[in-house]
Amino acid sequence: MELALNQPAPLLKRLSWFDWLFAAIVAAGALFALSQYADYIDIYEKAILLAVIPSLAVAGWFWKPFRPLFLVVGAISLFAISQYSGNLARMEEAFLLRFLISSQAAIMWMCALFGFATLTYWAGLLARSDFTLKTGSALTWSAVTMGWIGLMVRWYESYLIGADVGHIPVSNLYEVFVLFSLITAMMYLYYEARCQTRQLGAFVLLVISAAVGFILWYTFDRGAHEIQPLVPALKSWWMKIHVPANFVGYGGFSIAAMLGVAYLLASRGILASRLPKPEVIDDMMYKSIAIGFGFFTIATILGAMWAAEAWGGYWSWDPKETWALIVWLNYAAWLHIRLVKGLRGPLLAWWAVVGLFVTTFAFIGVNMFLSGLHSYGTL
Repeated sequence: MELALNQPAPLLKRLSWFDWLFAAIVAAGALFALSQYADYIDIYEKAILLAVIPSLAVAGWFWKPFRPLFLVVGAISLFAISQYSGNLARMEEAFLLRFLISSQAAIMWMCALFGFATLTYWAGLLARSDFTLKTGSALTWSAVTMGWIGLMVRWYESYLIGADVGHIPVSNLYEVFVLFSLITAMMYLYYEARCQTRQLGAFVLLVISAAVGFILWYTFDRGAHEIQPLVPALKSWWMKIHVPANFVGYGGFSIAAMLGVAYLLASRGILASRLPKPEVIDDMMYKSIAIGFGFFTIATILGAMWAAEAWGGYWSWDPKETWALIVWLNYAAWLHIRLVKGLRGPLLAWWAVVGLFVTTFAFIGVNMFLSGLHSYGTL
């Protein structure tokens, strides 16, 4: 009887007026975008846009920090767009665009903030300073904010170049590395708040900093930040759902690997007094892989459907597809061993770490060393 009385109220009864206001703002924003850009998108893309409304609203209801992030990114992105006045040349003329809120400026700020966040998390971990760790979290939130502003403004900039050039910014390695950094950081921040521990940010931010290093190299050595027209194979609405789902999977696997490193160090007495209990790290590692595996499965199914439309078959044993299957089988086995066999400890931590190398090869190694139907993603 006591348990029944202590059950939480249904979700709709727990919502405040601000929750409903947030949902209304999301709906208004999506409908405004639909009214403004309906001529540029097909029926499937309109359906995706409408499906985003409840998805973002529910995300804000369950994870409260998502709401100010969404509102700040939306407001600053709209302000940045207004500064262009329909002229891409304004990027070099307007002070705020040039140094702060054009797509490239915002993404460079994202890179810098992630770098500072990594150093701050490590300083807080080694000094046992809660204030420094909180500063690391704040810097990470700031980096996420600037990164999303950069992607939103880049989306608009692509249409300023030309209606035939405009596309959602998830089409090449530069854009998806930015997306990977943002998704991984947001997943970590969620678990950080959920598990009430900030010490693990020192490890998770390392993999994000590695992605930032790639972004900087790819920008300054290859000029990859320049917006290019889509190759024909990517001119599909499938890309808009397949790619983000894939990177939620990659983000979850990357977080699990870095948590695995923390677990292995703690199990050997290294930083053990500064890190959460091994049970907490193990639980976060499991949840990260479970979420990542779920989204990676969805992405793989969506990719097969996209392949059927583009190439006439659901599966062709292309190197990218083959390695995606290897990644899927790897984490399916990991989850099976943990859930069915009840295995815990260093073995699964090592497995999670090695799994990141397998995933990295599937993500970028295939592009570098193998050729196939996905050759448009080469370096």
